[in-house]
Amino acid sequence: MQFLSDNAAAVHPDIWRAMRDADNSDTPYDTDRLSRELDDAFSALFGREVAAIWVATGTAANCLALSTMVQPHGAVLCHREAHIEMDEGGAPGFFLHGAKLILADGDNAKITPETLRAALDPIRDDVHQVQPHAVSITQASEYGCCYRPGELARLDMEISSRGLRFHMDGARFANAVAFLLRPAAEVAGPVDALSFGCVKNGGMSAEAIVFFDPELADLARFRRKRAGHLQSKGRFMAAQLLAMLDGDLWLHNAAAANAAAAEIGSAAKERLLHPVEANEVFLKCSTAERQALRAQGFGFYDWGMDAARFVAAWDTREEDALALARAIASL
Repeated sequence: MQFLSDNAAAVHPDIWRAMRDADNSDTPYDTDRLSRELDDAFSALFGREVAAIWVATGTAANCLALSTMVQPHGAVLCHREAHIEMDEGGAPGFFLHGAKLILADGDNAKITPETLRAALDPIRDDVHQVQPHAVSITQASEYGCCYRPGELARLDMEISSRGLRFHMDGARFANAVAFLLRPAAEVAGPVDALSFGCVKNGGMSAEAIVFFDPELADLARFRRKRAGHLQSKGRFMAAQLLAMLDGDLWLHNAAAANAAAAEIGSAAKERLLHPVEANEVFLKCSTAERQALRAQGFGFYDWGMDAARFVAAWDTREEDALALARAIASL
């Protein structure tokens, strides 16, 4: 009974079908028919003109997006628990040619205007200090909590007043939309670029960078090639993304994962470390208790010395979520 990560989930059958259907001769790289449909598909989703390009990984999506916004002498402000800080092996520094990450605080791994100001206000406007060029947030956050549209608007007031760019790591963007029950455009808010997650939500090997400023996309296409991420048979990447959007598969999958996590979270009660708003559950859990859960067949990650993380996915079986909920309740 696997709760290690939504990265470990099966590929959705509709994604496999779309990739098989794409297995025909077409023009290479991103000039094929399917790749050329991405802009229109994502523009329809967000209700405005956007440019969308595919990449293979979330790390590439985040870093290529940020590389269009940040000069090597600049910096990105992010939460100290952000994926680009904790889990991308220094890739931001690599893709951004040495640009720095400035770390901010905030409950539930969410930045607030107050914590943003606390991190940025001490920086002097002179050549002796690294200057911020962009802010990156995660939706849903690293602790599975969602920014509301009002929170995004207040953040943007602070960000735009400083002349900074705004990026959103949306590895679990679908889970945030499914939880908030708001249009995708409202859940993305006023960001300049969104890393739109697919792999964690039933995809095989494709993520999208959605640029709300199409000029940034023009730059990203050159950077994608230079970074070795322009795949020759890009139609298979585009096919996955289009299949995910078709019939709102992305939302159905996310809702299923969220429901499984909510079932698990409902049994945790005072053990919960963060609200369960997406598909992750973080619990206070001793070493002995974690051993007991593993002895019953549950796979999950330790989260420090006295906690555990459980992640539900689109294909989490209801009986497995119920079994884990009962096991947690009996600890």
